[in-house]
Amino acid sequence: MGECPDAWNLSHPEEVAGVARRYGEAGSRVILTNTFRANSISLAAYGLAGCVSEINRAGVELSKKAAISALVFASMGPSGKLLAAGEVTEAELFDAFRAQAEALAAGGADALLLETFSELEEALIALRAARAKDLPVIVSFAFDTGKNKDRTMTGLTPERAAKAITEAGADAVGANCGVGIEQCVELCRRMRAATHLPLWMKPNAGLPEVVDGAVAYRVTAQQFASFVPSLSDAGASFIGGCCGTNPEFIRAAASAFSRCA
Repeated sequence: MGECPDAWNLSHPEEVAGVARRYGEAGSRVILTNTFRANSISLAAYGLAGCVSEINRAGVELSKKAAISALVFASMGPSGKLLAAGEVTEAELFDAFRAQAEALAAGGADALLLETFSELEEALIALRAARAKDLPVIVSFAFDTGKNKDRTMTGLTPERAAKAITEAGADAVGANCGVGIEQCVELCRRMRAATHLPLWMKPNAGLPEVVDGAVAYRVTAQQFASFVPSLSDAGASFIGGCCGTNPEFIRAAASAFSRCA
């Protein structure tokens, strides 16, 4: 707690590689990198803004080494600052995402995944910066707000997100984090109606609860996997697991997917 998770690529490389390896062994066809907040804006909070290239390149190399036969998609999360609130400028965002994308591409990533975005404008800036590296780019949003949990924190709908990202030239679009897999089925249907692009769906293991002061997720791996056929029928091209999931969830989901493919 309190440490910079991305910096573990340098300080605890074997532990990071071990996580990636377990997902590959569980049947993941795609694994990610430990680089979610490895942009200069987020790293600055830990005094590591000057380590963008080193941390990101190491993150890709560790996942590639552990991938077995899986592809490695490099994770790029939001800056943690709100553009609409004036906490950061468009130029600052573009420069930060461009530097991260360059380092991830240099490390050998197979694609770039822009994930857990809530602000459309920031996602579009990140996409523009990432597309300069001539790698496939996926843009994924976190829908967790509103009466039906179908809006991002800034009020963005699945339809508007899918349409805007498609028009901006991404290679795939989707949703991650936010809600559980049951709610993600409807999000997927709504996105499918708004875009022809492949859909990336990476839901949580249900909604988090606080139990005895700790965050807990009630959904089991088998319960999670039971919704994989519905998510596939709704148009998902990629199905994965976000918060609260682990290799056991992926193993169960892969098995369910193979039965409905």
